[in-house]
Amino acid sequence: MVGPEGEQVGIVPLERALQLAADVDLDLVEVAPMARPPVCKLMDFGKFKYESALKAREARRNQQQTVIKEMKLRPKIDPHDYETKKGHVVRFLKAGDKVKVTIMFRGREQSRPELGFRLLRRLSEEISELGFVEASPKQDGRNMIMVLAPHRATKAAAAATIAANARPPREPREGDVVATAEAEVPEVSEATAE
Repeated sequence: MVGPEGEQVGIVPLERALQLAADVDLDLVEVAPMARPPVCKLMDFGKFKYESALKAREARRNQQQTVIKEMKLRPKIDPHDYETKKGHVVRFLKAGDKVKVTIMFRGREQSRPELGFRLLRRLSEEISELGFVEASPKQDGRNMIMVLAPHRATKAAAAATIAANARPPREPREGDVVATAEAEVPEVSEATAE
């Protein structure tokens, strides 16, 4: 058992621990149920729940969202169109996003899947310094799909760029309307109260 100030009390029977909690007007909270013996602490349970909710919220805020962008190509794409689409893929990878590259086959093109494989291999070789093939090309009905992911260094650089471009909040200037915690309550005269 741990006391209210963080001091070690030692191994205490349950009845005695409950009595100690009642004496100091606190709750007996089990903080490590899997430990042998389980660890309990004398604390305010409402405060404990509030602090754990704050920690969970902070952990969620620090999680990074994975964004998957999609780029669609055709097997007989024009060279200039290919370069444009490749430029978009490069921009997505530099931003730290994954890219799902889809090649759409129509009609007789479906009988020539090697055209799609060749095009996807060429794309993966040309962007190899920015990203890598996370999911190799697969035929999925009329489409062929490949997923590209940025290298860790690219992703870290993108996060640093985003953080550097974030503006700090502006200080209020004279003439700005600033919200305060206190709300003004209009005075009620006797004539309007009736």
